[in-house]
Amino acid sequence: MIRWCITLDVDDTLYLERDYVRSGFAAVGAWLADNRGAPGFSERAWGAFERGVRGNTFNLVLDEMSIEPTSELIRQLIGVYRRHAPDIALLPDARACLDALQADDLIEPAFTAITDGPASSQRAKLKALDVARWADPIMVTAELGEGMSKPHPEAYRRVQAATGVPPERCVYLADNPHKDFIAPRDLGWRTLRIRRPGGLHVDAPGGDDIDRELPDMSRVVEVLRGWS
Repeated sequence: MIRWCITLDVDDTLYLERDYVRSGFAAVGAWLADNRGAPGFSERAWGAFERGVRGNTFNLVLDEMSIEPTSELIRQLIGVYRRHAPDIALLPDARACLDALQADDLIEPAFTAITDGPASSQRAKLKALDVARWADPIMVTAELGEGMSKPHPEAYRRVQAATGVPPERCVYLADNPHKDFIAPRDLGWRTLRIRRPGGLHVDAPGGDDIDRELPDMSRVVEVLRGWS
């Protein structure tokens, strides 16, 4: 018997997104070294990321390396970044939490997942993290059509329908207070923010659409047992 639908976000919930960024920079750096004879991109790009550079990292670093950042080259590098097989893994607390939830006779969960981002990169992350070991269905919002990314409610409606669990027994575990919790709260779900140190949105204040905040997933079982 399924008692809870536990829907998982991916980035900065199951692993730290900065690890994916670093992995992507390494892949782009290897491509530039092999195809342009230009080493050193990865280290420069990671340094820029650590300084807070966002959005124009490729252009900035290519300029530093005296490589013209043509639109064609940027397109190629974005493709390398998004399609690479990322060197990422579930954080230990996330893996332990999923295993503990799966074995809990009081909670008896059905796991699903909802994630935003380019489909190619999100599918690569899901594969590297082996999310399908626990979650089905998995909704990559970019695959649902234009305008279907969070906070649109369509993905949430689909996973709830797939599990047949009433809204008061659905919970979304996610990190980003700007978009993650709006739709599930409107649908009557519970919401649990994982506010990890090192997460990209860790400093963003939460709103009244969040039921609980935790610094990691080590106490999720305790919280859900309290709600059961």
